[in-house]
Amino acid sequence: TCEQTVYLLSLLRLIQPNLLLPATTALGTIRPDGRERGLQAGANVVMPNLSPLGVRKKYALYDGKLCTGEEAAQCIGRVTSVGCRIVTARGDIIR
Repeated sequence: TCEQTVYLLSLLRLIQPNLLLPATTALGTIRPDGRERGLQAGANVVMPNLSPLGVRKKYALYDGKLCTGEEAAQCIGRVTSVGCRIVTARGDIIR
């Protein structure tokens, strides 16, 4: 469930502070605010769908995937709504 995943993200963040933890679209698929909850629990990576809207259905891994009908910038707005900052640099771990 989303709650179990959010709990696990929180635990991982405490155990490994430098870990790159994604807030996946799957979280947002099982619960409307799932990805936002993941970010609030300690996730620090979001991977926007940059495929052109016209071909996204060809790459659907599961039904009801989050943000398939939105441009990436629209979906990213959800991230900033919970107080997170968007960084477009490489995702290297800072030690």
